Amino acid sequence: MDTTQLWSLVRAERETLCEFLGNLNQSHWQQESLCPPWTVRHIVAHIAAAGSTATGAWLANMLRSGFNTDRHNARLLEKFLGDSPDQTFDNFQNSCGNSIAALNSVPALLGEVVVHSQDIAVPLGITLQPGAESIREVAEFFVSDNFAVNSKTLAKGLKIVAVDQEFAVGTGPEVRGKLLDIVMVLAGRRHGLPQLEGDGVQELQRRLG
Repeated sequence: MDTTQLWSLVRAERETLCEFLGNLNQSHWQQESLCPPWTVRHIVAHIAAAGSTATGAWLANMLRSGFNTDRHNARLLEKFLGDSPDQTFDNFQNSCGNSIAALNSVPALLGEVVVHSQDIAVPLGITLQPGAESIREVAEFFVSDNFAVNSKTLAKGLKIVAVDQEFAVGTGPEVRGKLLDIVMVLAGRRHGLPQLEGDGVQELQRRLG
């Protein structure tokens, strides 16, 4: 898939998330996400930052943060969180039309939107289903690159098989399940492990720690 097509997927997933967020009440914004201690509001600010920070600014912030990822994210959060959930939402909406991706990695940015959308929706108990193409593109990126998350390392030496899409990569003990569950686990989210099957799941669980 070329870059233009990838940006179309990014915008589609942003639109889906934007509609979802518009229906949340104030208490929803304070719900802890799948990335504790971040709340839903923190996650939205993080996605806004990811879609608004070009490579130069991203590298400069990493440098000022001493290449500490947590400090790097905290500095960007402070900029995009705003004074209220409404301001956080506005900052996200303002980022939705951008074509900005750190290090020009559009697949990584797509992964940010897909994974973090689930970080928001799952704890709220509300279904938010990404597009099948978006999930597949993120899965292909995750098994081939460690940018943002150690997904390639987690998948190494395992056969990853989706039961709901045509997706099968790697060799070794098998891990199979719905591709979105696989993507979430490769992003380090343990909540998806019970939905996976195969003799490679135990090794994947061990690698997650």
